[in-house]
Amino acid sequence: MVLVACLLLLVGCSTTKDAKPQDGKATVKVMKVGSVNPKARSLSQGFYKFQEIVEKESGGSIKVEVYPDGVLGDDRRTLEGLQLGSIQGTTVTTGPISSFSPTIGVFDLPFLFKDTQTAHKVLDGPIGTEMLAGLSKSSFIGLAYWENGFRHMSNSRRDVTTMDEMKGLKIRTMESAIHVDVWKALGVNPTPMSMSQVYTALEQKVVDGQENPLGNLLSYKLDEVQKHVTLTGHVYAASPFLVSKVFWDTLNDKEKEIMKKAAIEARDYQRKLNAEEDKAATAALTAKGVKVIPLKAGEKEKMQEAVKPIYEKYQATYGAELVKKVVEAAK
Repeated sequence: MVLVACLLLLVGCSTTKDAKPQDGKATVKVMKVGSVNPKARSLSQGFYKFQEIVEKESGGSIKVEVYPDGVLGDDRRTLEGLQLGSIQGTTVTTGPISSFSPTIGVFDLPFLFKDTQTAHKVLDGPIGTEMLAGLSKSSFIGLAYWENGFRHMSNSRRDVTTMDEMKGLKIRTMESAIHVDVWKALGVNPTPMSMSQVYTALEQKVVDGQENPLGNLLSYKLDEVQKHVTLTGHVYAASPFLVSKVFWDTLNDKEKEIMKKAAIEARDYQRKLNAEEDKAATAALTAKGVKVIPLKAGEKEKMQEAVKPIYEKYQATYGAELVKKVVEAAK
C-alpha cells in the first residue's frame, strides 16, 4: 500500500494538468522518457531529438527528461511504469511489448522482412498503424516505429556458418516466447534474460552467446566477451515509441499533435543514425578482434524451413488472418 501511494504521488508530480498557480503561470508538464539503451545508441539519441522538438514546439509547456542506460529499469519495469504513469515515454522492441499486448509480436516472426525498406513500408503503413492503435488497450499510446535493426547471433566458442554448427550452443535471447521458440527450432538452447544481465552472463560463461543488432554489440561492449559473430538476420527488431496513456490523457489536443509530430521526426532521425551505426559496425568489430562472418550459401533457406512451424503455432496467438495479412504485406 505504501508503494502504491508513492507511485500515485509520482504520477501526480509527473503528469500535472494545466492548473493555474497563484503567480498565473501554467504548470509545466514533465515527461520522463528512458530505456535500457546506452546513451550513445541511436535509440537514445532519438530521445534527445524528440526532447528538442517537443520543448521547442510546446514553448516549454512540456519538459522532457531523458534517462538512458536502464536508469528507469529494464524493459519490463519500464513498460509497467508506463502503465502506472510513473514513466511517461519509452522505446522498447516488440518482443517485450508482446508480454503486455500479444498481437504486436507478429512482427517478431523469423525472417519476416527481407530488408529494412520492406520493414519500414509495412510498419509505417495501414497494418503497422492498426497495431499501434491496439496498444491503447494495454495503456500504451504507440506513436511511431523506431528501430533496433536486424538481429544477428554471436558466441564465444567457435565460428558458425551453418545451422548445424549452431546446435548445442547456449544463447541468450529476449524474454519473449516466440524468440525462445525460434532458437529451439534451430537446435540452439535459448536462455531468456534481461539485457542488463547479458554482459555478466557472457563473461561468466553462463551462456555461450547472444543475439542482437550489431550496434548493440558495440554499445554494450559485448565485443570484449564475444569474438564470433554470424550475420543471421533472423529477426528485424522494430522498437515502437510509446507514451503512457495516463500521461497522454493529461495533454490537450495541441500538445498531442506536437507529440505525434515529434515522434515521427525523431523516428526518421533515429533510423538514419541506426543505418549509419549498422554500416560502420562490421569494421569497428573487426578492428576489436571480432570475426564477423556470413552464413554459407543455402543455410538461411535451411533456417527458414526449420522455423516454418513457428508461423503455424503463433496463428493461435496472433490470429490466422493477421499472420496471413502481415506475411502477404512483407512479400
